[in-house]
Amino acid sequence: RHILRFGLFHLPSSHRMVKVLPFKAYRPPAALASTVAAPPYDVISSDEARRLADGKEDSFLRVNKPEIDLPASLSSYDLRVYERGAKNLKEFISRGWLRKEAAPAYYIYSQRMGDHIQHGICGACSVEEYATGVIKRHEKTQVKKENDRTRLTYTQNANVGPVFLMYKPHDALDEIVRTVTSTRPAETSFVADDDGIEHLVWLVNDEPTVSSIRRAFESIRFSYIADGHHRSASAFRVGEMKIKEAIAAGKNVTGDESFCLFLAVLFPANQLKILEYNRIVKDLNGLTEDEFLSKVMENFEVSKSGGEEVKPDEGAGNGGEPRPGGNKIVRPTVKGEVGMCLRGTWYRLKAREASVPKHDPVNSLDVQVVYNHVLKAVLNIGDPREDERMKYVGGVRGLEELERLVTGERAWGAVAFAMYPVSVEEVMDIADAEALMPPKATWFEPKLRSGLIVRLYDDS
Repeated sequence: RHILRFGLFHLPSSHRMVKVLPFKAYRPPAALASTVAAPPYDVISSDEARRLADGKEDSFLRVNKPEIDLPASLSSYDLRVYERGAKNLKEFISRGWLRKEAAPAYYIYSQRMGDHIQHGICGACSVEEYATGVIKRHEKTQVKKENDRTRLTYTQNANVGPVFLMYKPHDALDEIVRTVTSTRPAETSFVADDDGIEHLVWLVNDEPTVSSIRRAFESIRFSYIADGHHRSASAFRVGEMKIKEAIAAGKNVTGDESFCLFLAVLFPANQLKILEYNRIVKDLNGLTEDEFLSKVMENFEVSKSGGEEVKPDEGAGNGGEPRPGGNKIVRPTVKGEVGMCLRGTWYRLKAREASVPKHDPVNSLDVQVVYNHVLKAVLNIGDPREDERMKYVGGVRGLEELERLVTGERAWGAVAFAMYPVSVEEVMDIADAEALMPPKATWFEPKLRSGLIVRLYDDS
């Protein structure tokens, strides 16, 4: 009897638990880790990846963005890209840039960014739990991106980038991580050249600790995707494909096969840091600056960067030119506050009480309030995932970059919105409500490096 019936199978709530299994990872030797490890595929463009990997034959970008080894004129979705990715992965293994662990293990992956430290546990998670909602989602995936990662995962027969999961704080897991990280040095330790973030990995393969980690996760009811919705969706689809192949071949599927699992790093939610995800709009939808400000004031209290309130009949006042000595960047300091840079001039927005449905976890988010009452209602932005009049800028790039993009003759856009970061609790509340976050609402930082821990389906 085949126990997995995707799309139909539902676990009884009393039986739900988080399954995280040890596995035999492929990892770079400690001396090569800093050169092999690479940013995740979805935070840099193909051109940026080519520049980063230039002269570095062992950069993992050749595995998770294999189009960089092919002509730039070739579509990144061409079949030859995925075949090259599989070839490159095999070469990394054959040349010793990735080495297989002798026994199944967990891996503690820690990151330090300035004063911020977070400790995660890397293991193999269940595609069944993704399908049945034990692993909770908060974001809608894009079919094109999902297809891309599905083809790469299937062709490479591997998970080359981990899914970033989180769980509600758990004392036993905290104590295990504290014991391991405080009693011996990490096997892998380096500071990335591009962003100064420190990455450390500890191997955990002693049977008592492995059993303790597995049992501790089994006492947790749910995990949550923080980052990696397309990676997890593609892992599910590859699992579904391989399950059907196994059943067609007359094999029994138990749910513990390697293709029923995927690579993930799980962090306690109280250790995570979310940065803001800011918005820029190309134009004012045919409005003058004064007309635009007047419409914004229908749903927001508007003040200048120096604190002076803008009156409905005052408008932009100076045609949008920066105000000498009084035009400070507005960084939101509380939920409900938004910084707005209108062609170089900064304003502070505060949503009027009637504009925020407090008991709606999605429509009360600052990013959704701005979308509902400004981007859509005033600037006529359509689908925020597709509208080419809007760009998103991650908080890691800073508000100076936001200002630059809407200031001066070479500006890309007319107006930018600096958001207050969404909280981890808001993300989990929305996932618990089985609702979806607006697109580009969260920027988890630091990002997990690809290439430090790799999982092949046939060797786990």
